[in-house]
Amino acid sequence: QQQQEGRLTHITKDGTSVHMVNVAQKAVTDRIAVAESRVVFPNHVWKALTGASNDDDNSNNSPLDLVGPKGPILTTAKVAGIMAAKKTSDLIPLCHPLPLNSVNVDIALDAASQTAIVQCECHVTHKTGVEMEALTGATVTALTLYDMTKALSHDIEIRQTCLIQKSGGKRNVNKE
Repeated sequence: QQQQEGRLTHITKDGTSVHMVNVAQKAVTDRIAVAESRVVFPNHVWKALTGASNDDDNSNNSPLDLVGPKGPILTTAKVAGIMAAKKTSDLIPLCHPLPLNSVNVDIALDAASQTAIVQCECHVTHKTGVEMEALTGATVTALTLYDMTKALSHDIEIRQTCLIQKSGGKRNVNKE
C-alpha cells in the first residue's frame, strides 16, 4: 500500500479503523530527518542557565559546565533525546520500529532570544522514514531542558517543534 498525496495513510479507506502502513513493497533507502524544538527562558532563568551576569549577557560557561541540582543540564537533555528517538515506536502507536543508524542531538544557546535551539538528526537505512524519531528526539530534549530548569520558573516555554529536513524517501523536505 503506497502513500497517496492527500490521504491519511494510517486510516482505512472507509475511515472506520486505523492500521500500520504496509511498507513491504517499498525500497530500502538511506533516510535522514532533522527536527527542531525551541525552549524560551525567562530572563532570570537564562542568566542562571548560562552564567550571564546582569551586565553581560554572554555566557562564560561552556555548555558542558551547565550543572543544576539534577546534574549536567545540556548533557542530560541530549541523552534523553537520543533515548526517546530510539523508543519512538513505543510512544507513537503506528510507527514502525526502526534500527536507527545514528541519532545526533545539538543544543545551541541563542543569547539574543534567550532560547535553546534543539536539533535532532536521525539516520536510518530502511523502507520507511525517520521523521517521527527526529521529532520525538527534539521534543523530549526540550521537555528535559524544561524539567532540568523548572525549579527556577514555570514560565519556560517550549515552542516551534517542527520537521526542518527529510531526505531519502518519496518526498524530500528542506525548510532551512
